[in-house]
Amino acid sequence: DDELQTDGNRSGHFRNGELELAPTNEDVIRIIAAQLAEIGDQFDKEIQGRVVNDLAQHFMNENLSREEITLHMSRVVRELIRAIPSDMEQEKAMLVLAMLLSKKILNTVPSLFQRVFNTTVIYMNQQFHNYIVEMVSAVKQ
Repeated sequence: DDELQTDGNRSGHFRNGELELAPTNEDVIRIIAAQLAEIGDQFDKEIQGRVVNDLAQHFMNENLSREEITLHMSRVVRELIRAIPSDMEQEKAMLVLAMLLSKKILNTVPSLFQRVFNTTVIYMNQQFHNYIVEMVSAVKQ
């Protein structure tokens, strides 16, 4: 239903005499990203430096496989979710924590970018794929 016109504009539908544009995936992703960033800002103060440094050490350890690092990241997220009081859905809080931990590691050790990014994406796909799909669907409606 959401197609690009030759002039570069999105097509729309008239409802009650007004043109109504359906949100694109990009718009939906921006909305979700803004919501998650706001939650991340709230959690940011709660994460201690030693947790970030410990996780960064795991990423720097060349002897550890990506699977081992992903398992450790999962344990850290589960521990943090118990320590940070939150009235939001557990999956959303865990997703935000994973992204926030990755950001903090990258701010601490930028040279780990590729390894942290790839591991975080794999972790999020394994743990939160269905939740992310549901979130996108809910915002589109």
